[in-house]
Amino acid sequence: MSRNASLGRRLMIGAGVFITAALIVSAILISFVLHRFVQGQIDQRLDAQILFLASMLEADGGGNMRLVGSADGPPFDRRRHGWYWQISGPKNVLRSRSLEAADLAPPDISNRPLPPPPPPPIGDDPPPREHPLPADGKGPYDRMLHFRILDVAVSGAPVRIVASAPRDAVRGPLWEAMRTLALSLAALGIALISAMLIQVRLGLRPLERLRQAVADVRAGLRDNVPDAQPGEVQPLAAELNALLVQNATNLERARKHVSNLAHGLKTPLATLAIALQKQTPGSENLHGLVVLMDRRIRHHLGRARSAALGGPVRTRTAIVPRVADLGLVLGKVNADKAIDFANHIPAGLAVACEQQDVDEMLGNVLENAFSWCRGKVAVGSREETRSVVLVVEDDGPGLSPEQMSQAMQAGQRLDESSPGFGFGLSITRELAELYAGSLTLDRSPLGGLRVTIRLPSAGAD
Repeated sequence: MSRNASLGRRLMIGAGVFITAALIVSAILISFVLHRFVQGQIDQRLDAQILFLASMLEADGGGNMRLVGSADGPPFDRRRHGWYWQISGPKNVLRSRSLEAADLAPPDISNRPLPPPPPPPIGDDPPPREHPLPADGKGPYDRMLHFRILDVAVSGAPVRIVASAPRDAVRGPLWEAMRTLALSLAALGIALISAMLIQVRLGLRPLERLRQAVADVRAGLRDNVPDAQPGEVQPLAAELNALLVQNATNLERARKHVSNLAHGLKTPLATLAIALQKQTPGSENLHGLVVLMDRRIRHHLGRARSAALGGPVRTRTAIVPRVADLGLVLGKVNADKAIDFANHIPAGLAVACEQQDVDEMLGNVLENAFSWCRGKVAVGSREETRSVVLVVEDDGPGLSPEQMSQAMQAGQRLDESSPGFGFGLSITRELAELYAGSLTLDRSPLGGLRVTIRLPSAGAD
């Protein structure tokens, strides 16, 4: 069996093999017991007939054997049916009517070991008779018979009493019982296999619940797996929770390092950007420093993105409340423009990103849309395979393809009259790429700019 085979399949195959083997062994043992039982019943019947014949046997004055009374009761009265008896004395032979004129010749039992001697009589009890010996062989009319043979002495003369039964008398009831036994064992096997299937499903259900809990953690629906688990699964759940805590701590530590790096470079970049705007002598060198710092930021953000992609997705941020809050704040800031803000995000839509990152990305994009629109801003979304696509559009003047490419670069400002340093869209792009997403710019059907942000989906709530 493959090492990758499921636990349920392994348990079912193993239990099926053991149940089948147990039923086969049981059938063999029961058939042996039944054979002994049926054979014992036949032997008791033949022995009773032999003892009955021996009790009625006597010798006359001439040494001939004779019976006092009739000994051809059922089933020894049916002709050629296999139930026979025969008494062989020194001078004559007595036969059952079922034998007709045939002679009952049992197999030679002279080489058979003698049975153990009977126990001595107790008190006034009569001495016990010897036990008849069994034998099997072919009898009259070419029929297989089972014999019981007893040698006794009557008036000092040796006499052999033989009684027989057809082998079918043993095999017939045995086969009938075995057919019933086979049906019973088959029904028992089906019941055991059904119970085993139910037991396997019930036994593996905690693992399925644990798998679903891990999937919920990955989708951001919960922070850890439940601690209430069966005793065999609880240590695994505890280890998973410890691993999740450790990963969360490492991720938070990495995010703090990147955040510290970004804050540490923000002021020098802003200063250099202002200096570059003045076109002072030596600004070319300053521009080189800005480019170098931008490369350093991209390098460390790339490392942070690799670490984030290598870890579990545990964050979950709902989009509707974030967009609604930002729209309310920006609408008040730009109250003089009476902006028509349309939020088409469906309820329950969520992304697998940290809330502060979502606020920063949507804040940068919506702030630009509210600043440049003439009177309308629309936010929509669509879901793709494991991704959520957010679309922010406005009816402003928009950007040319060259301006769109320039706006994505750090420190590039398209409007020198407005405040800021030109890092908004580049930071948004870097944050989207941190979560294996993207940011693109193009023309909107409203006439202005359309910003498309692709982020990983957190699944349905």
